[in-house]
Amino acid sequence: MTSTASSTDLRQGQAPHDQRTSWQRRLRRFGYTPATDAPAGDVRDRLVPPYTEPSPRLWQALGVPPVLAARITRWSGWGGPLLVTLMAALMRFWHLGSPRAVIFDETYYAKDAWALVHRGYEVNWDKNANDLVLQTHGHLAIPSDAAYVVHPPVGKYVIGLGELMFGFNPFGWRFMTALLGTLSVLLLCRIGRRMFRSTFLGCLAGALMAVDGLHFVMSRTSLLDGVLMFFVLAAFGCLVLDRDYARARLAAALPADADGRVRPDAHTTDSFFLLWRPWRLVAGVLLGLAVGTKWNGLYFLIAFFVMSVLWDVGTRKVAGGRRPYLASLVDAVVAFVMFPVAVAVYLASWLGWILSPADGTGGYFRNWAATEGKGGHWAFLPDWLRSLWHYEHEVYNFHVHLSSPHTYQSNPWSWIVLGRPVSYFYESPSPGADGCPAGAGQKCAREVLAIGTPLLWWAACFAIGYVLWRWLLRRDWRAGAIACGIAAGYLPWFLYQERTIFLFYAVVFLPFLCLAVAMLIGAVVGPPGSSDTRRVIGASAAGVLVLLIAWNFIYFWPLYTGQAIPIDSWRSRMWLDTWV
Repeated sequence: MTSTASSTDLRQGQAPHDQRTSWQRRLRRFGYTPATDAPAGDVRDRLVPPYTEPSPRLWQALGVPPVLAARITRWSGWGGPLLVTLMAALMRFWHLGSPRAVIFDETYYAKDAWALVHRGYEVNWDKNANDLVLQTHGHLAIPSDAAYVVHPPVGKYVIGLGELMFGFNPFGWRFMTALLGTLSVLLLCRIGRRMFRSTFLGCLAGALMAVDGLHFVMSRTSLLDGVLMFFVLAAFGCLVLDRDYARARLAAALPADADGRVRPDAHTTDSFFLLWRPWRLVAGVLLGLAVGTKWNGLYFLIAFFVMSVLWDVGTRKVAGGRRPYLASLVDAVVAFVMFPVAVAVYLASWLGWILSPADGTGGYFRNWAATEGKGGHWAFLPDWLRSLWHYEHEVYNFHVHLSSPHTYQSNPWSWIVLGRPVSYFYESPSPGADGCPAGAGQKCAREVLAIGTPLLWWAACFAIGYVLWRWLLRRDWRAGAIACGIAAGYLPWFLYQERTIFLFYAVVFLPFLCLAVAMLIGAVVGPPGSSDTRRVIGASAAGVLVLLIAWNFIYFWPLYTGQAIPIDSWRSRMWLDTWV
């Protein structure tokens, strides 16, 4: 695996090796590589590195003719990700309506979604509404009394689309989360392929997420976090495309020498500005949808803005710019457009609430500006905007002060090691009932447990360390991007350790954990040019790890799908006391 760090350019006037500062020389023993060590050559290959292809020796060993090998390589960029996605789809849609019950927080989001797509705002349901929904197959009257809810509407609208297509039933309210969970696997395959310039590593990242238990369970449950994860990942992918788009345009603008090779050029680079960045606009829309699903999407909006600007700085460094930070101020202004776009999308997501009656029969707090909030310094603003602001302020107070104890709450310190999973559903069927074997001799356990595939997450602990090393000491932009995604989804929760929070919130940064593990496995396999012995040992070790992760997922399959298993088999899967 070769580094494509955006800061690996040769800069004139820098100190040679023997004049480097003492801290640089000391860091070298830990793998630090100064920017002046970047190889000389065509700058186009560093701005937009080519994709790696399988070695001809591999095709010869497999007995594949050169013409067929070229065709397979050409089509593998989409063929490989689509095969991985098909595998993920088959698993996620298999018996999607089972268990036929309202599990965990589906009691909120499934019903809120049904009300939103019909009334435009959430309503208060009867206490026995869950049983009535299942008994009547969703054919029951929708109340009109507005409900106080604490999450924006986008994720519930998404869930509601599935209900409109397939009915107000478990399959209907889980359909869209299963679809987005499947598509997120395809996205990760393609994003990983573009980042690593390797179809194998891209497909590996997607396959790892396909066999992660937390992603699997969240894809089969109508909760908001899986929807949030999809929008965040899609926005990240757009920014990766934008990075390649900008670098390709700059590479095309750089002059070539007499040999046809493109060299760094300070004048061209410092005067090059790309104002039309369509992928950043799409990323702004997607991040607006993310914030409109759950507010923690805002952390990704801020983090991805900073990340994309730093990518532009790195691009200018590679191309030989003398003032990369100063020149990137214009790039930052262009990147800032993501914020107003995201705000506009967020406001548009409240359109159903905004258009509801303001006479007390519409959405919750819709009439606040005309009643309790009448007058004041902001009276010149539209009533709907002031009412919405008040609503959001009340929701913020709810979130920051939420401390009601819950059986399955957990501290973010324990998330990476899966310290406390969340049980979404549990029953103890008797032998011969609900899938419990007649000869079980005792009651069975039937559970849907929101927990990641343990070996994958425990491997991710080491992968995070590798990614940080790769970013800080090798200045690898891919490692920095992965670290940014993990940090934006994980670190903010440490500000609210007294809050009632859960492990399944971690699904939003799971794609970046899978990218980290794939990057680590690529390093284990060995970089191009390694000896055959090194490659065989590395590939064997990587293969064993991947097979163990796949086996681990299969072993926990009954706990992910709610299958009835003997109680002893269930206990054997409770590896930690905190999992019970």
